[in-house]
Amino acid sequence: MAKYDDASWHYEGEYPEDLPTTNAATHIGMFLAWCFEMGFASEELIENESENIDLVISHKMTGAKILITELDEKFSDNDLNDLGNSFAQSYYEDDTKFTKKYSSYIDDYCDILGTNDEQTLYHVNDTWENYELLKPILDTRFEEWKKFANYK
Repeated sequence: MAKYDDASWHYEGEYPEDLPTTNAATHIGMFLAWCFEMGFASEELIENESENIDLVISHKMTGAKILITELDEKFSDNDLNDLGNSFAQSYYEDDTKFTKKYSSYIDDYCDILGTNDEQTLYHVNDTWENYELLKPILDTRFEEWKKFANYK
């Protein structure tokens, strides 16, 4: 299992003291929610969490919530199918050929959701309204990635 991200990696460092540790899962959860909507959940995850995945897709539960309550705060290659993993390895990971040409997930997340010197990525509220602001760039990056990777 290769981990893409883990909420605990974030709140163990220079995490803002005034925020709950659950905020460390927001950026991960938004990507995970988009992956679920795209049909990128792995068969294993669907078998174990189909009801929760459906709640995320219907916007009744956030991706951060399922990450915290059901995935032990960890986002890994076990959570995605082959297509989802191929995209995540190119876009969620930093410093890939794709991110050098376009952008990385974290950079897009911070640009779209207005983080700055005073507001870190951890200050972004875990809301569907924020997700809807982010979703178009995820859709765009996926289309760019398909062309970049010659995916049909």
